[in-house]
Amino acid sequence: MIMAAAASNESPNRSTEDKTSARRQNEVNKKLKYISLAILVIQNASLILSIRYVRTLPGDHFYTTSAVVMAEALKVLTCVLIILIQKRGNVKSFVSLLYDSLVVQYLDTLKLAVPSLIYTLQNNLQYVAISNLPAATFQVTYQLKILTTALFSVLMLRKSLSKIQWISLVLLFAGVAIVQVEQEGGKQKEAVTSANQSYFKGLVSVIISCLSSGFAGVYFEKILKGSSASVWMRNIQLGIFGTLLGLLGMWWNDGAAIAEKGFLFGYTPMVWGVIFNQAFGGLLVAVVVKYADNILKGFATSFSIIVSTITSVYLFGFHVDLIFTLGAGLVIGAVYMYSLPKPNTSTSSTSTSSSSHSKGGDPELDSFLPNPKAPGKKKRN
Repeated sequence: MIMAAAASNESPNRSTEDKTSARRQNEVNKKLKYISLAILVIQNASLILSIRYVRTLPGDHFYTTSAVVMAEALKVLTCVLIILIQKRGNVKSFVSLLYDSLVVQYLDTLKLAVPSLIYTLQNNLQYVAISNLPAATFQVTYQLKILTTALFSVLMLRKSLSKIQWISLVLLFAGVAIVQVEQEGGKQKEAVTSANQSYFKGLVSVIISCLSSGFAGVYFEKILKGSSASVWMRNIQLGIFGTLLGLLGMWWNDGAAIAEKGFLFGYTPMVWGVIFNQAFGGLLVAVVVKYADNILKGFATSFSIIVSTITSVYLFGFHVDLIFTLGAGLVIGAVYMYSLPKPNTSTSSTSTSSSSHSKGGDPELDSFLPNPKAPGKKKRN
């Protein structure tokens, strides 16, 4: 009787504690989502704007191929340090993990050579595109990667899209087309031409970049299904190939000039900022998407377009007219529509698929971060 009474008294107390813990967890999750949104917007907009800024400054320009190599090397170094920290400084365990992941499982490592090659090409093309296109135009046009990713997902992974997603893809294409027509015949083309930049070269670069981004993302997802490697190890594998392939591209394109002037020629504090943004920004986003569902990521992309456009007006004298606003508005709306969950799909399943698709959903990452989905844990007697 006494034990039963004690148990009955503990039950309400435990229930109250669980509710309080769950409420606190929800508040933390909400704050993390807003922080995630801010980080995604800042990273998306700042990288494009900063690249555009350093590439349009007067004077000697850095070699973009060397910047791509430097960013890949920094990314590998960062991931190595993170894994070493996870191993609590145990060098023997760390070396054993690297040997097992890179050498013993060499076939899995070799699989990443293809997406790494495409990502390296994509990073170089982004520099070319942003150097020749207004930042806002690039930001809008680059959203075509959503279209290419969707089409490759349907063709390679046999995924199905909802009617809303198909409609959003049509609107996305229409919005980009409107922006390009406006740019082709408007004042922006004159401004670009006068600055010794090629609008056509920039446009071709961003289109190829979108195609490569879509294919690489889907191929990466396909070959890594069932893989147990952590997000940090994946980035080390990608970064090793990316550094080697980047060096090859640098030698092919700028080898003679870099041999004469040096690898770090033209590097300023602002250029280093761009490189750090490119190197660490991607890793930061991989962590942040753990707390961001598809809708939040879509909203962040849309908002970053607005931020880039407004900043370009004040920083680069970008001219925004009614046609550009219409095209950009269609793209922003399409991005948000595409990110909406499918009908008859629960929020939990959407969140699960989102986290599994992103690079952030793995146990290694969980050891660094609080779990945004878990309610307060119940104490066992």
